[in-house]
Amino acid sequence: MSRPLNVAFLGATKGMGRALARRMAERGDVLFLLGRDADDLAASARDLEARAGLDHGAIGTARCDLSEPATFATALDAVEEAFGGAGGRLDCVVVTAADFALQDDLETDRERTGRLLDVDFTGTVLFSEEARSRLVDQVAAGGRGILCVFSSVAGERGRKPVVLYGAAKAGLSYYLEALDHRYWGRGLRVVAVKPGFVRTSMTEGLDAPPFAGEPDGVARDVLSAIDRADRGRAGVVYTPWPWRWVMLVIRHLPRFVMRRVGF
Repeated sequence: MSRPLNVAFLGATKGMGRALARRMAERGDVLFLLGRDADDLAASARDLEARAGLDHGAIGTARCDLSEPATFATALDAVEEAFGGAGGRLDCVVVTAADFALQDDLETDRERTGRLLDVDFTGTVLFSEEARSRLVDQVAAGGRGILCVFSSVAGERGRKPVVLYGAAKAGLSYYLEALDHRYWGRGLRVVAVKPGFVRTSMTEGLDAPPFAGEPDGVARDVLSAIDRADRGRAGVVYTPWPWRWVMLVIRHLPRFVMRRVGF
């Protein structure tokens, strides 16, 4: 890493996002936190300041809700103003925020399903588009442009336990891959993160499969991928790493097998 990254971080208050934000702050990256809950944002900012040895108020925050596209431009305006005022640029946008619910619950609640699809696909894509346009402009002006977005292995193959959540993540993964193809030549580096099962508050109470991960391990893998992107080598990150091979097998199982298995 040639110099610390200026990072707009959406989703730093919980789970994998919190672990990644802590690693970034501790190594000297400059963070600006985005999220929907002001109290959670403030608490996370103070935690990161303490870990990085920064003064109170050094990490800025702004409201941004993936279910409210009207908040996207205003939030990123605040980020650019904060970094521009310090003579810097927005180098990297990280999106770990998402929604999750069990398939059985979604099948009996159309309103809940609508919210999940709206957040995990439509909202995330629209926010990423707002970020993408700004990052491409930064690259054109001689800066860096890294877009790191969390999708999921749930979007790799249609599977019984994650029909609706997986559909949203499949669409998001498709978008991120196509974005990489379209804007690579203009300097945008897209990091698509595909976690497997990770022990967080989102998965609390669920039976953990083999190769279940911890948030800090995911954070380590993702930070390495962001650094590779900063050196011009972006791509897809499966984390924990065995999920790359697990999903390779699942993607190639015949449909008649997938109809019979429960995973």
